[in-house]
Amino acid sequence: MNKTQMTFLLTPVALWANAAVGNQGTQLGDVAVIGSKQAATELPGSASFFDREDLTRQGYDDINRILRETPGVYVREEDGYGLFPNISIRGADPGRSSKVTIMEDGVLMAPAPYAAPAAYYSPTAGRMSGLEVVKGSSQVRFGPRTTGGIVNYLSTPIPQARTGYLRSAAGTDGEFRNQVWFGDRIDSEVGQFGYLVELYHRQTDGFKTLQGARSEIGPDAGGTGFRRIEPLLKLSWTPETQLNQRLELTYGRSELDADETYLGITTSDFARNAHLRYAASQFDNIRTQQQRAILRYSAAPTDFFSLDAKLYRTDFARNWDKIRNVGDGDTTVGLGQALAEQGSHLAVLKGQAAGTWGYRDNNREYYAQGIELNASLDYQFGAIENTLRVGVRQHEDEVFRFQRNTSFNVDEQGLVTSRDFNPPGSQDNRKQQAEATAAFLENAMRIGALTLTPGVRVELIDWTVRDFRGAEPAISTGDESFVTGGLGFHYELTAGSALFGGVYQGFSPPSPGDGIAGEDAEESVSIELGGRTRTERGLTQELVFFGTLFENLLVPDNAGASGAADNLASVGEVETYGVEYALSYDPGRQLGWRLGTPLALAATYTNAEIANDSNVVGDPESIFSGGRDGADLPYVPDIQVSVTAGLEGTKWSLSLRALYVDESFATALNTSEEVILGGDASDPQIVADARGGKIDSQFVIDLTARYAVSESISVFANTFNLLDREYIASRLPEGPRPGAPQTFLAGIEANFY
Repeated sequence: MNKTQMTFLLTPVALWANAAVGNQGTQLGDVAVIGSKQAATELPGSASFFDREDLTRQGYDDINRILRETPGVYVREEDGYGLFPNISIRGADPGRSSKVTIMEDGVLMAPAPYAAPAAYYSPTAGRMSGLEVVKGSSQVRFGPRTTGGIVNYLSTPIPQARTGYLRSAAGTDGEFRNQVWFGDRIDSEVGQFGYLVELYHRQTDGFKTLQGARSEIGPDAGGTGFRRIEPLLKLSWTPETQLNQRLELTYGRSELDADETYLGITTSDFARNAHLRYAASQFDNIRTQQQRAILRYSAAPTDFFSLDAKLYRTDFARNWDKIRNVGDGDTTVGLGQALAEQGSHLAVLKGQAAGTWGYRDNNREYYAQGIELNASLDYQFGAIENTLRVGVRQHEDEVFRFQRNTSFNVDEQGLVTSRDFNPPGSQDNRKQQAEATAAFLENAMRIGALTLTPGVRVELIDWTVRDFRGAEPAISTGDESFVTGGLGFHYELTAGSALFGGVYQGFSPPSPGDGIAGEDAEESVSIELGGRTRTERGLTQELVFFGTLFENLLVPDNAGASGAADNLASVGEVETYGVEYALSYDPGRQLGWRLGTPLALAATYTNAEIANDSNVVGDPESIFSGGRDGADLPYVPDIQVSVTAGLEGTKWSLSLRALYVDESFATALNTSEEVILGGDASDPQIVADARGGKIDSQFVIDLTARYAVSESISVFANTFNLLDREYIASRLPEGPRPGAPQTFLAGIEANFY
């Protein structure tokens, strides 16, 4: 059967299913993957649900800090604020979260999920009402990548009655955070109308210090901070009809202006001043704009039948103007090499010698749009209770690269003497587009205490690449089709205790260029087996064993391996396995003490190894170059433990979170030295590069105090990195960079009814 025939058959089947089936207990306009903490305990797999209280307890705006409270989730810090998340679930490659399905309110939110999934945009955790993480179970309902897991951000919902909310705080390094929203539902003769207006704002001067003089020639020399502003509008209408139905429109916008850089510093300079930035990065700046519109229609004709249809569009534009190489008058080298060699090129980066700073204007525009139809039906088949879920999505997205290189000539004091422009689009002038049809079918069968959930997913992808750099546009096309599936189970032992697990096949498509060239998709097989229990005294525990075999792990093939790659490289076979443990308990409340004493633990052990000599050999752009059989995957530490302990009185509370993350290797060479395997496949050579080496272990403590002034007003104070620990959080994109230092934040939170 060819692709056209398969599309023809699948689409009417899925459309019929959406017109004829429903979902028990589904609330109209449901935007959740899990729905609640209780629902997370009933899945045939491991998952986590964070509500608004969880997100604000420690004052976190950084998604990296939040996710580390979930077993099995690793993150690679980059900027100290979580602006550019690098998320890995159970050993999947963390580069720019490109192996994780990122959603907001159940809608794909990567700039171009098929054509360019690297998440230079990720929803802002600080404005969310909830967060859902799905690591296991059958993930056939979500794609296109079905191995790395799901992170679904839940935005502020329209309130049930007139409500206002304010959260405002100020802190170290000139930081300000503000979130304010107001909403209501209004009854009328034609139905109920709802609205929500929200504004989120955050800015800071940054915690790093720029070295050297500021140049007057060139763009304005920035600082090291950022400014983000995000308005949001939601409108809904629930008609006064016999049919239970609802229409909701969401429009949101996000603007970021950040003086962020790819350039790190040398390890020796890091030991002296971890928060230093070299003069050559003074013009580095990224500006992004993202806007999203979602029109959702939901209907529930009966208690066992519901529909959900979404029409969505996202637009994302970003321009990261950043230094990419350095010349000393004789040779030009990459930034990682300059940092590792610590010679004349490093002096130029520091503004202490004459030379050239090579910049790139990384200007890109993205869009994604589509229509998605989902439905479910509760039905009885003999003695077996069933819930059938089906869905189909027609999607297209695109990335347009229009980039150029610029050179700054500097004197021995680091002052710019002249600037050389290349024509716009001369470095890159391409469009990559993907069109995809996806369909899934999943059926949960309840047989007494046992629930079995088999499912299947189909992805049909067409790619088109247009290169405008020649005299005539060069156009190439290709396609990929894949069928994946899984089986999960949930067995209730007693009230509050259950076994769960499953096996499922993972799929991750190649980039358009690689797919057109014939690169195979990434395939994997994952298993998990776990148990969870909740005692009458409120002690909740979950223990999970997991394993994944990647047949063809695809990783970014680019400088810094940061997920911005045009192409992907195949490492080959990779094996990951491990164990996760989560616990929560409040002995104070359960034993009748005067104080509440909430405790929580999230611990993960992961072994992630290359199972063959890496297929990436002699590629100086890839941190996976030269990995041998048995080598640890970069940036996947063996152990991670998060412990939270609190004290709660009638009006006050204290909460302390301690995080330990084991050390890891920065490249697949697994060396402590700052080297990477360069040369070429026929003559690989070990070369100096600061992207190589080790990533420090981390032990970070955060502390929060809160006091309720009244029923609706509270004040709070946060201390992040209480012990002011300095550690190398990452060697990507270009050399050692620190985690955030000790910072303070204090503010007020108010609800108005």
